Amino acid sequence: MMDMKLTSDTPILVEHFEPAQRFLRIAVVTETWPPEVNGVAVTLSKLIQHLGQRQHTIQLIRPRQDKHDAGIQQTGWSELLLRGLPIPRYPQLKLGLPSKKALINAWRIKRPDLVHVATEGPLSWSALQAAQTLRLPVTSDFRTNFHSYCQHYGVGWLSKPIVAYLRKFHNRTAFTMVPTQSMKYQLEALGFNNLKVVARGIETHIFHPENRNDALRKSWGAIPETIVLLSVGRLAAEKNLDLTLQAYQALMAAGRPVKIVFAGDGPMRATLEIKCPDAIFAGMCTHEQLAKLYASADLLLFPSLTETFGNVTLEALSSGTPVLAFDCAAAGEFITDKKNGWLVSSDDPQAYINRALDITRDKETLIKARAFTRSSIEHLAWDEIAAQAESIFQRAIEMG
Repeated sequence: MMDMKLTSDTPILVEHFEPAQRFLRIAVVTETWPPEVNGVAVTLSKLIQHLGQRQHTIQLIRPRQDKHDAGIQQTGWSELLLRGLPIPRYPQLKLGLPSKKALINAWRIKRPDLVHVATEGPLSWSALQAAQTLRLPVTSDFRTNFHSYCQHYGVGWLSKPIVAYLRKFHNRTAFTMVPTQSMKYQLEALGFNNLKVVARGIETHIFHPENRNDALRKSWGAIPETIVLLSVGRLAAEKNLDLTLQAYQALMAAGRPVKIVFAGDGPMRATLEIKCPDAIFAGMCTHEQLAKLYASADLLLFPSLTETFGNVTLEALSSGTPVLAFDCAAAGEFITDKKNGWLVSSDDPQAYINRALDITRDKETLIKARAFTRSSIEHLAWDEIAAQAESIFQRAIEMG
């Protein structure tokens, strides 16, 4: 074999290697987390789970949920638990207390590449301050319409101060992720900057039409001709449940063969039980239980006007159940009117009731809509959503 001798004139071929993906150390700050049941806790936990599957290291900072809560420590995942107080009306949820000093000490020892704040309470505000002290890049989520909720609890005068606080909070971060294009436009009009649209993901393997259960329908007293109406979410004023009840009562008065099922719990449950004694109250449900409820229903009634997104819209569509909703949040972006569901101009209660009467005139209308539900959201896999978030995190780090 001949030896190859290199000279100064010998060309050298260098293969170009793409740089490997950078795995990040991400500190995530939230004031709600499973087993607490709400849209923020559920969707954030899914996002973080998929970021972990993409080999990023997660440090979760949250309030301690009870005295037995020790947090989890394992490879690629750690939890820092801090003090919290029960939230009025929702004692099962905690409000994190200011913890700037504790966070500075923790992050000096174990410095993250980026801090992501998912809620806007006192704990998250102190996290934002601690990150800025240590010159750490910060991103945020806008997940809850606190300012809209004020109208439902008799403190509408707080709306402007809350908007001012939220604007100040989010504008101090590199980017704020919002779930819909319409929410982006709304917040930009209120002076919010650097907004990025990242939709919520959906677990299509859990929420599937095959979960339809005839035995469950029979337990509700439903026969094949029965139109089962479903309401999913907190039983609370901000969900516009008075309109859900009015629509149901209008359908009953018109002689429609309907049953209504409420999934969830909250301060309005006792009132609803009195006003609607023939309703089915399923209480708090696991994902698996909800999957059966969605697939076994014929129409989701979702008249809420306070959602930043509305995960129940995607869950219902994934389960093969069409949705009647106002033209806002996720419904406005993922429902094609008269195809996989029905949209009503925002804030027109009578139009909502009239549309409910119209589409339940013939059950065949609902059956036809089922054919288009699942295909309309199948692209919203959680891994794709995690990739979008990852790209935003990388950009925030590059900006310094």
